[in-house]
Amino acid sequence: MIQAIGLTSASRRGWPPAVDDLSFEARAGEVTALLGPPGAGKSAALRLLLQLAPGRGVALFRGRQLSRVPHPTREIGTLLGDVPGHPERTARGHLRMLAAVVGVPAGRADDVLDVVGLSGLADQRLGAFSRGMDRRLGLAAALLGDPHTLVLDEPSRGLSPRESAWLHGLLRGYAEQGGTVLVTSADPREAARLADRVVSLDAGRLVADQRGEDFARTRLRPRVVVRTPHADRLAAALARECRRAGEPGADAPVEVVRESGSSLAVYGSDCPAVGEVAYRHRVMVHQLADVVGDADDRSPVGPLNRADGRGAAPGSTVRIARPRPREGVAALPPRLPPLPPPAPSWPIRYELRRWTGVCTVWWLKAAALLGGMVVGIILAASDSQPVARVLTGWWQPLPLPPVAVVAGTLGALSFGQEFRYPALAPARVPVPRRLSLLAGKLVVSAAAALLLCCATVALNAAVLPVLFGEERLAGGSWGTALHSIAALSVGCAWAGLLAAGLFRSALVGLAAVAAVPLALAPALRALLEAPAGRSLDGLPGRLPSLTTLPIPSGVDRWVSASVQLASQPVGWALALSLAVLLGGYALLSLRGGLR
Repeated sequence: MIQAIGLTSASRRGWPPAVDDLSFEARAGEVTALLGPPGAGKSAALRLLLQLAPGRGVALFRGRQLSRVPHPTREIGTLLGDVPGHPERTARGHLRMLAAVVGVPAGRADDVLDVVGLSGLADQRLGAFSRGMDRRLGLAAALLGDPHTLVLDEPSRGLSPRESAWLHGLLRGYAEQGGTVLVTSADPREAARLADRVVSLDAGRLVADQRGEDFARTRLRPRVVVRTPHADRLAAALARECRRAGEPGADAPVEVVRESGSSLAVYGSDCPAVGEVAYRHRVMVHQLADVVGDADDRSPVGPLNRADGRGAAPGSTVRIARPRPREGVAALPPRLPPLPPPAPSWPIRYELRRWTGVCTVWWLKAAALLGGMVVGIILAASDSQPVARVLTGWWQPLPLPPVAVVAGTLGALSFGQEFRYPALAPARVPVPRRLSLLAGKLVVSAAAALLLCCATVALNAAVLPVLFGEERLAGGSWGTALHSIAALSVGCAWAGLLAAGLFRSALVGLAAVAAVPLALAPALRALLEAPAGRSLDGLPGRLPSLTTLPIPSGVDRWVSASVQLASQPVGWALALSLAVLLGGYALLSLRGGLR
């Protein structure tokens, strides 16, 4: 059950609020529709319910505020706008990635794809999806966690009549199993077909809260719409007709409603009769049409202004038949057994599935290996470069080796694509900066950087002896080469990741990676050459004296290589940038959490 009490959106200066003191209920086992023309405040009301927009009021889900729901993704399924998925990701890959966040088995993705009719398109990329397929995928994402509540913003938009009938049957079946369904719609006839309760909005305010049957009786009666510059004269003439129709023995009374300055709605009559009245009184008519309630229907809801003061005209009730699910349509997804809360490792599983679902990551890794091999071949041919630089493919004039550049690029894309395609945030609102998500990305990006370093060294160690002989790599080892490049690559990956997460842009992350060797390192080199910086000379050699604890030989080599990097200008620049970016990200994350 959803309870909305006094929802009011924050208004901009000089503009009224999009939602103004809105209160309603959406009961369990029913479909509730928020109805109104475009701009009535339907989508804004859903954003206030889900705390995606600033405002006032209280929204309760089963008696709890959203902030007190322990696992919202498992209890509340949402569909607000298009699916913000990467166009190169497949439908199955997108849902498996979200399954890691929700904490459900990866196989749940195939269950919901079968329900929405996309099982045959599970391996198709999202960029090739039509609007209707996109809406189906969004509904599958909403059903992923087996929620008790669905909040859907115009779910049938872009669907064909046949697809809309299928969707209505699915939502009706979900409600019949005890679920709460809240949808928005701009079509009164669709709301009457689908909803058990219709909440009508206009300019952000509540107009009426009715049962579906009452709504169909009061809003979907046939009427005659008349547009004339002499609306007052025609209304007076029709009022006289209403009084005569109310005499004993007369036909059903006629009802006149003033919709706007030049528009009248006449109930209980037809176009020929209204036209004859206008002709007899010499009233110019611009439009005369029979209409049954549509998106432009702004007539008052409920008992209309009748000349005789009575209720609806006899025989004006409109019966709306609810569509039954067609045969062959998949049933609702199987109910999930009680599951434990998502494990603390969910950010790592989410990030791994996000990385492996887009081919851009694999192309960049291949480019890193190819670049390192080409540079290694050039260095091996010169016979003047150390073996460690030959194996890592780092030419001295280059500010960074190819593997470090690609590691930084992958780190920048890790958060840059997160904000460009916000799969973790509905309605394309900014993805919140979570420390748990940052930790998962740091672990995965560091592991990817280390694997790239190992693959680059292994590839060069296998190719170069074939081209130049074993003697060219004599005196070198894999360990020495890895020690010289691993810390730098991990640092570049983290710098790009933190900068992109802090400024919500992959370009800023790439700029931060490039700024370390090109801007910060020269400035720090000048500082280290000063007398105050000379105390760092020989720091790697003094490392064992800093502790009395024994250090294993393997760990000793890695720590010594890291300290050796830190004693250089590029190492100091990298450490300084990481400290500043990490502090800024943590500050913004904690600030957002307090909000």
